[in-house]
Formats: sequence, structure tokens, C-alpha cells
Amino acid sequence: MNHASDKPAPSTRLAAWSWIPTLYFASGLPYVAVMTLATVMYQNLGVANSVNTDYTALLMWPWVVKPLWSPLVDVLSTQRRWVVAMQAVIAAGLFAVGMAAPTENFLMLTMSGFWLLAIASATHDIAADGFYMASMPERDQAWFVGIRSSFYRLSMIVGSGALVALAGVLNKAAGFSISESWSAVFSGIGVLFVAFAAYHAFALPHPAVRRAVESRTARDVLVEFGRTFSTFFQKPGIGLALAYLLIYRFSEAQLVKMKPLFLLDPRDKGGLGLSNEQLGLLDGTIGVTLLTLGGIVGGIIVARDGLRRWFFPMALAINLPNAAYAWLAFTQPESIWPIATAIGIEQFGYGFGFAGYMLYMLHLSRGEHQTAHYALCTGFMALGMMIPMKYSGALQEWLGYEKFFLWVLAAIVPSLIITLLAPLREEPQEASAT
Repeated sequence: MNHASDKPAPSTRLAAWSWIPTLYFASGLPYVAVMTLATVMYQNLGVANSVNTDYTALLMWPWVVKPLWSPLVDVLSTQRRWVVAMQAVIAAGLFAVGMAAPTENFLMLTMSGFWLLAIASATHDIAADGFYMASMPERDQAWFVGIRSSFYRLSMIVGSGALVALAGVLNKAAGFSISESWSAVFSGIGVLFVAFAAYHAFALPHPAVRRAVESRTARDVLVEFGRTFSTFFQKPGIGLALAYLLIYRFSEAQLVKMKPLFLLDPRDKGGLGLSNEQLGLLDGTIGVTLLTLGGIVGGIIVARDGLRRWFFPMALAINLPNAAYAWLAFTQPESIWPIATAIGIEQFGYGFGFAGYMLYMLHLSRGEHQTAHYALCTGFMALGMMIPMKYSGALQEWLGYEKFFLWVLAAIVPSLIITLLAPLREEPQEASAT
């Protein structure tokens, strides 16, 4: 009897080092550009907070609705081609932002570039994750999961840390105007993505076995797509589960959007008057590092004790440190150290509490169509972020920073209530250990 088919697939670990780090660094960087760099750039260019948050929050729509077009990535071409093509489109969006930043009508023109960037980035996420799964045996996927996450996080540090600081350095040390500084930053990232597209066109492997999905008809895909949606919304307790996904980050979303504006706004406007260089170091580098550490700690203790035990404490962890910003708004400390401490506490708590949220999405996605159901969860997550982000700037302008951060503290109540109500059906640890 021939047991050749039972042999494990050959390891792809050595070859994967040539493309996984660059692929997931390239996945994270455009997301940072849309979610963080856009907000900071518009603040630097004098855009009002209400307009800034209103416009940039809407850029999350592609991540909200990306599950709707994810089947097209499987049907219309290979995931490998989608990855390379989207990196080229991302480069085009970055160049568009770079060219538009110094112009008189920069807001509308750069927003066009950011929309192109957001749509291409969300599509790239779909293709990259699918390619990762299609190109490697499951044991190698598990081995590389921490590495891909690390390079994604590294892109966050580079984007929200080094690139924000670079715009400040170009403005102050190199004599560029602030609009020219941001033009240089976005154009430079665009050059990097041209290089990514060219490199991945050669470096990405060609999976030896074509996936079954490529032989399906459009009707098959639509039928399967309908089943995916229907089974997701038929899960037990789905109403409360979706409420949890939408409400859990209600307070944190408003803080996350307004935080860089508060840290950058001058003190006579209620802000802390930090420079771009200080913001990049404190929030983008130290803060993101502590956020990552908080997520690692959260994952370790949940693996040890189970999610149920830490579910509510994690909700407290992501919400209660928001009080640090109310304290900063009322005291406006001159020293950088209390500011750095407040940012560090908030980011560590955010990472720790967000680990519970991510693990809940994994629990909710279990069963048939797990990958597609997880994508739907991330869409609801993005929607739950986008709505409060959109109105946070208008609220801040109406209330002022001090009262706004008091409102952010009050806004943690719905998050805590829905955490208590959300259905959580964990497998017993004894069963999961066998």
C-alpha cells in the first residue's frame, strides 16, 4: 500500500524567511499611513480637529467592508498576483499624497490618495493572509505566526514613530516647510513600495498545488458566500456578541483618534505642545513597544488560565488607563517624564485588554468557515472603531480637552456592561489540552 500521500508536506521555513518579514512589514505600513500619519499630517497643516477626525475616520470603511469583496481575491486571480498588484497601487496612492501635500487644495487631493491607499491596503491584507495560508504547511504557519506579527508591529513603530519624527526633522533641521516635509515622507514610502512590489514579484513562491477554490464557478462562490454569512449570523448569542464587537472599544476609539492631536496641539488650546519628534518617540516608538508587550503578556496569561477568568479584567485594562489623559489635560505637566509615563501605562493596558478582544473574535469564529467568520468579526471591529472616531473631533472642539477626556472616562461604562453580557463559550481547559 502506498502511503506517500500521508507524508507531511516538506518544510518551507528556510525559504519563507525571504518573504514573510517583508510581506507583513508591507501589510502594516499603509495601515499606519492611513490611520496615524494622515491624522498627524492634517494637524500639522492646520486642519481643524473636527474636520480631521471626520475625514480620516471614514478611511476605515475599506477594512469594515473588506469581507464583502474577499471572495473576488480568490476568484479573479491568484493571491500572489494580488499581493504584487496591490503593492504597486499602494505606491501610487502614496505618491499621490506626496504630490498633493504642498498644494493649495491639499485636503481634498490628499484624501483621494488616502482612499486609494486604504482600499488597496485592505485588499492587500486579504491577499497576504490567504497567500500565507496557501503557501505553507500548517506546522510552518504556526511556527511563523509570531514572526509575521513582529514584523507587522515593527511597521507600526517605523510608521507612527520614525516617520512622524522624520517629518519634524525635515521641517526643523533641513529647512523644508511642513507640507514639503510630509510630501517627502509619503513619496519616500512610495519608493519603498515600488521596491516591495518588484521584490515580491520575484521572491514570493509559486504554490505547487493550486487551491480548489480556483476551479469553482462564480455561482459556486456566491452560494458558498451566502452560506458563510448565514451561518455566522445563526451562531448562538450572536446579537450580544456583535454588540460586544461594536461597543468594547467605544471609549478607546475616541481616545486613540484624539491622542496625537492632544499631544501636538499647543498648550493655549489645551494640548501638550509636543513636537513631531517627541510624539514619534513617546507614542510611536516607546508606546507601541509597550502595547506589543501588553499583548504578549495578555496572550500568555490567557493561555495559562483561559479567557473567561481574564475577560472582565482585560476590559478594565483597556479602559481605566484612559484616566491618565484626563490627568494630563488638567495638569498639563511641563516635564516629558509624566507624559511618557501616562502614554506607557495607557499603551500597555491597551495591548493587554486588546488581547482579550482578539481572542474573543477567535472564539466567536470557531467552526465551519472559521477564516471567513474571523474576517467578518474584524469588519465589525473596524465599524465599532470608525463611528466613535468620526465624531471625536467635534466632541473635543465642543467640550475642550479637559471635559472631552472626562467624557472618554464616562464612555467606558457601555464597554464594561457589554463585557459582562457577552456570551463566552470556552472549551474546558482539560479538553483543549488533549
